[in-house]
Amino acid sequence: MSKLTGKIAVITGGSSGIGRATARRFVEEGAHVFIVGRRQVELDATKAEIGHGVSTIQADVANLDDLDRVFTQIKAEKGSLDILVASAGLVEHQPITAATPEHYDRTFDLNARGAYFTVAKALPIFNAGGAIVLVSSGMHLKGFPQYGVYAATKAALRSFARTWAAELKDRRIRVNTLSPGMIDTPIVDGMFSSKEEADAARQAFAEMAPLGRIGEPDEIASGILFLASNESSYTTGFDLVADGGITQL
Repeated sequence: MSKLTGKIAVITGGSSGIGRATARRFVEEGAHVFIVGRRQVELDATKAEIGHGVSTIQADVANLDDLDRVFTQIKAEKGSLDILVASAGLVEHQPITAATPEHYDRTFDLNARGAYFTVAKALPIFNAGGAIVLVSSGMHLKGFPQYGVYAATKAALRSFARTWAAELKDRRIRVNTLSPGMIDTPIVDGMFSSKEEADAARQAFAEMAPLGRIGEPDEIASGILFLASNESSYTTGFDLVADGGITQL
């Protein structure tokens, strides 16, 4: 039997990278998935690729009105929700010596505030026994230069997961984080001004990882599936690190 048969899931940031791979995997396992993303072109392409079991909603998780619309639509179409994967986020690097309020606010608004209110607004339609997975980052475990604000937002997600796991235990809603290392997604290219710089970063992280490479989106999707399914039924408040060993060895 498939691991998510009959489940209703929502994945923010689901139209590319890790979110897209997770949506594809969830549908293969029997779920109906609502993919939330900011760019309609990418949403349409993801829906066409997966082919069935997918609904798309164009929305920005940093906008509370958009979030209200997302969960109103899910309630109208499916009635309730079993799984939430908060994968929407951005990565920008900036050293403290060049700090700007714009960088700080933009990163926290999407990565931390966005995830916080995504969960808050989903809870009224969340079924007992459901699962929430927050996509954090291995960077919250170490001090990588120039990624201080980004890492702090991911540390916030780790803290949210612990608190929510305690707050929601009576509803049997499990809350966990998954912390990837560098994964080969379009977000890597968006972090740099040229393909050469992006490829150099990929190579640097590959050399840093004990496994000798960067990760693939499908590998992270497997971890998210584990945390979202009954395969992890006795797991809550946990951080699953999938970074090739960078932060562990």
